[in-house]
Amino acid sequence: MKQAGVTAHQVRKTYRGADAPALDGFDLEIPAGAVYGLLGPNGAGKTTAIRILATLMRLDAGQATVAGFDVSTEAARVRQRIGLVGQYAAVDEILSGRQNLVLFGRLNHLGPAKARKRADELLERFALADTGTKPVAKYSGGMRRRLDLAASLIVAPEVLFVDEPTTGLDPQARQEVWASLRELSAAGTTILLTTQYLEEADQLADRIAMLWHGRVVSEGTPDELKASVGGDWIDVVFDRPDDATRALPVLREHADGEPRTELTRVSIPVAQRTRALIAISTALVGAGIEPAELNLRRPTLDEVFLAQHAKQEVAA
Repeated sequence: MKQAGVTAHQVRKTYRGADAPALDGFDLEIPAGAVYGLLGPNGAGKTTAIRILATLMRLDAGQATVAGFDVSTEAARVRQRIGLVGQYAAVDEILSGRQNLVLFGRLNHLGPAKARKRADELLERFALADTGTKPVAKYSGGMRRRLDLAASLIVAPEVLFVDEPTTGLDPQARQEVWASLRELSAAGTTILLTTQYLEEADQLADRIAMLWHGRVVSEGTPDELKASVGGDWIDVVFDRPDDATRALPVLREHADGEPRTELTRVSIPVAQRTRALIAISTALVGAGIEPAELNLRRPTLDEVFLAQHAKQEVAA
């Protein structure tokens, strides 16, 4: 069994003047080398957890370790072993990409020659070598984010914390950042990322924890979390919203739960996938309604998130 890269046990943090704690019994265990996703709505405690684990903020109670060192009593040793990428790029827009990396190298106590060599290595690794001499102000969003990741790896960390890695990026830039994170994971770096994009967690994370008011309420692999909300779903897509409205009563008769509607799409939870698919197709033909698409699929993380949200609202 791999040594834990990151652990947290009953961590609590309350901001001065706040009505409720930001973290309220936060627990976490991430094996070394894993990619772990921390999901939750705004205010769930994701950024607070990252800041405590990165030793930027002290916890009020509980215990947490990173790379085997206590974040409260061995903070200096933790800092020597981590990298941190915040929600916004921390690079200087006036300097070139290479100048930024050389600067970060010098700040990390590398000599001039070693800092320049490391900068060139990272520019090559993150596909920025051709643009390394350009001012960062001329970089695209995806290029800036990749440069930010490169800066966090000047001294290769055992653990990398990435807070909202693709906020505000377009789809192509998001793919570029995802590819960079996959490469880091393949090289053995433990990665803890926070995100509001469920697709992002599904793409990157080995395991996922869902936060609600500072506490982990669900944890597992993406497939385990999807299985926790039930069986399969059938998506029925129509050419016109009127057809979807007309088909809803027919579809509801074959659903094992309440369907979800979105303009021309109706999503139906089903327990027996093959029988349900045949029954729905037959029923629609009998009603004289022709769907544009009929797709059978597993639940998505969006549906897991919605189910957990509803469950916690009821519990509250």
